[in-house]
Amino acid sequence: MNEPKSNAYGSERHSLNYQDTYVCPVCRHGHISAIALMDAFACSFCRHIFTANLRDQSIRVEDSSQPMTWHWNGQSWQAANRVDQDLAFIVWLVGVALVVLPPTLIWLSSHTFPPMRGSAWYWFPTVWVSLAFFSHFSFVAWLLVEHYQLPIYVAGKVRLQRWLRRRA
Repeated sequence: MNEPKSNAYGSERHSLNYQDTYVCPVCRHGHISAIALMDAFACSFCRHIFTANLRDQSIRVEDSSQPMTWHWNGQSWQAANRVDQDLAFIVWLVGVALVVLPPTLIWLSSHTFPPMRGSAWYWFPTVWVSLAFFSHFSFVAWLLVEHYQLPIYVAGKVRLQRWLRRRA
């Protein structure tokens, strides 16, 4: 059986093999290619290492705490292990609670016991509520982006690490 000859960027479908290069499914910026003398791939940009199952046309990232797998459909990667919907709902619910509850409690206490008008610290509750909201929102957003490994985030993180290494 002859398969069409093209690289991973052509329009023709082709099977996953160790001779071609593919766009990295994690950072979507680098390219993964086979590591010499190993049945594994490595990304040229984010440096993740993948093991391949050529029979299933899938790869799995090996140097991450999360077991992420992608299937090769002949032209692009498809995520194989979707996040459990119940767990995703709970994660999002906890995230919203962490963002909304602290500023709400601060706002409620400042309206229950408001500062005296004309005092020097009259502005403080408003600033405190704003800081609590933005700090908690930043924390939860960072955790979600780190969990879902958004390609633009991973690419930015790798670029920052490279820039810091060049400065050192």
